[in-house]
Amino acid sequence: MRSSEPADLAEVVTERFGGDGADVTVASAPGRVNLIGGHTDYNDGFVLPVAIDRRTAVAARPRTDRTVQVFSTNVGETRTFSLDSPATEESSWVGYVEGVARSLADEAPSPVSGLDLAVRGDVPMGGGLSSSASLELAAATALNETWTLGHDRTELADRCWRVEREFVGVECGIMDQFVVALGEPDRALFLDCRTREYERYPLDEDVRVVVTNTNVEHELVDSAYNERVAQCREGVELLAESPSNDVNALRDVSVAEFEERAETLPETVRDRCEHVVRENERVKTAANALETGDMERIGALMGASHRSLRDSYEVSCEELDFVVETAESVDAELGSRMTGAGFGGCVVSLVRADSVESFAETVRAAYAAETGIEPDIFPCAVGDGAGVENRPSE
Repeated sequence: MRSSEPADLAEVVTERFGGDGADVTVASAPGRVNLIGGHTDYNDGFVLPVAIDRRTAVAARPRTDRTVQVFSTNVGETRTFSLDSPATEESSWVGYVEGVARSLADEAPSPVSGLDLAVRGDVPMGGGLSSSASLELAAATALNETWTLGHDRTELADRCWRVEREFVGVECGIMDQFVVALGEPDRALFLDCRTREYERYPLDEDVRVVVTNTNVEHELVDSAYNERVAQCREGVELLAESPSNDVNALRDVSVAEFEERAETLPETVRDRCEHVVRENERVKTAANALETGDMERIGALMGASHRSLRDSYEVSCEELDFVVETAESVDAELGSRMTGAGFGGCVVSLVRADSVESFAETVRAAYAAETGIEPDIFPCAVGDGAGVENRPSE
């Protein structure tokens, strides 16, 4: 049984909305941790994420009308909208579900029914583990099955990405939705965010992925994210002015080309671009290291990534920096970095499997003593992507 207990969620639908559970479909989708490739995805760059064993589950049952009722066991509330009414522009958790439902319904080959939905998950919200993409893909997978639409997982990932950008209004890259849809157990996904080409690389069985949730989220995160997107676009426009360069995104700029043009850029824009350009190279080097099993090399690249995110991209914070510095002081740690948008949330570490417990205790004690905040620290199994857990009874 997965951590979000999808089989039990079918009972929630009947308890909340009545009727029986014969027509209930349950699907689930994981959260994700990005080992390296911070803020490169919306610059058409490269990333190296893994799907984790924290998941969101969605149970779906068709109705006879066009109303959609959604109950969240985590929030303890029901929200309702009609597929025949204008979008509600809801900015809370239900907005992700509504966006997915409307997107799939609007392009369905024939009219679809309304739905009774129940949602439950254990991906930490606001922690940088992509709880939003997990919810989107779980909902999309359940609705795709319920409405018999026939989309494959890549198509669902692309649709959920467009929902987050166009319906929710976050100018994110494709990484989160892609790995949440297509992750595989014990494999990292090396993804080209422009071409959508990808390769899977096995992780060393003697190394564990450990997440430390700082349990802080600073208010800067949304405005700073959009500001970084704009600064990168400015950098692209300035770098594209050179007649010798065909620059449509920062992934088109090599390290050598950047160094040649760096002094022509405004200081802040230069710093942002430098992070992205060098981070893309770090991701490609890390993928090669995974292929050869050089986990220490990957760890060193993760540390360099965090310092770049801290100093050049300026999206870290004192709490994240303290966790990384503390983690790096532990012998069993191979590498650590912030993961997600920044200004709080989580740190991902690679830790030798036989020392995970002692690593966690060292980081927990030091962080609580320094900040007065109790962190959540958990090893993550690298799991599979979105899928249907159980189908209606025949």
